[in-house]
Amino acid sequence: MEARPIGFGVVGLGMGKQHCRVLTRGRGVKLVAACDTDPERLNPTAAEYKCRPYASYAEMLKDPEVEAVCIATPSGMHADMGLQAAAAGKHMMIEKPIDIDLAKVRRLIKAVRKAKLKAGCIFQLRTDPLNRRIKAAIDQGRLGRLIGVHAILPSWRAQEYFEGVHGTWRGTWAMDGGGSLMNQGVHTVDLIQWLAGRVTRLYGAFGVFAHKIEAEDKTVACLHFANGALGTLSTTTAAWGGDAPYLLIHGEKGTIHKSGYLRLWKLMDDKDGVEEKELMSYYGPRAEASEGAKLATDPTALSSGGHQFQVEDLADAIRENRDPYITIDSAMHPVEIINAVYRSGRTGRPVTIK
Repeated sequence: MEARPIGFGVVGLGMGKQHCRVLTRGRGVKLVAACDTDPERLNPTAAEYKCRPYASYAEMLKDPEVEAVCIATPSGMHADMGLQAAAAGKHMMIEKPIDIDLAKVRRLIKAVRKAKLKAGCIFQLRTDPLNRRIKAAIDQGRLGRLIGVHAILPSWRAQEYFEGVHGTWRGTWAMDGGGSLMNQGVHTVDLIQWLAGRVTRLYGAFGVFAHKIEAEDKTVACLHFANGALGTLSTTTAAWGGDAPYLLIHGEKGTIHKSGYLRLWKLMDDKDGVEEKELMSYYGPRAEASEGAKLATDPTALSSGGHQFQVEDLADAIRENRDPYITIDSAMHPVEIINAVYRSGRTGRPVTIK
């Protein structure tokens, strides 16, 4: 018997259009409503996806067919809108980052628990098949004690990205919470902490080099992980032309490297290299792995696979009364890391994360 579809409303029709798209074709979900204060976004989207248009978020939350909301507004609004959803008894899926203010994130987590709601945060890199294979190898101890975790996000954004009716919130401290690190780099930060565990101490620096924005367009950080590994992190939106994200993880018993595609899978227990050959055939240079390179210059060049998985999973979590695959609790540590990098960059001193 087919599961009863869960009705969703989407607020914020920039990135929210991606949510509308997956909700119209996902399993066990249906798009009921869309919300935006800009009629030039709202009306065409509602017509295209055949859903009810709302200019008011509060009014959409009153819609009894809206059981869950996808929040895709500017980052500094996420927790506040999540708190409104919780007060209205709505489950929620929030775009990354969960918010830019840790105190607000903690309040949201408390409100969701009190209301016994299901809430997730979009981090589609955790749903990527290769990333899941990497995590399994680490969790199974196949790399041994981790030694190094290194990530680079060499993106490019034109100045126009930060301008216009819907762009001026980007690159601001109040609404974006930063620049290349909080907006684009949060996916990379989430990936490394999901793979390698908590960061306990770091030293960071940042600056503005290629844009007229308030926040940064280049960050670097040296990371100390709870498991003893050392890491480096660099993000930018000032790398002209852009390139795919770079990830290198090495431990006592193996090394894994990916950048656009899998470049190295060397594990001591794969003595005959059978696993390496198999994974290279799936994820190596001949595989279709161009999304990372496209995203380096075009933020809309995003496949819907991860988003679709997460909204379908949230619907299943609601029906099955379980936690979603990516909880909002697990989405807090990336924000802790990012804010610590900014704090270190401002003070010139290392920061400890408790």
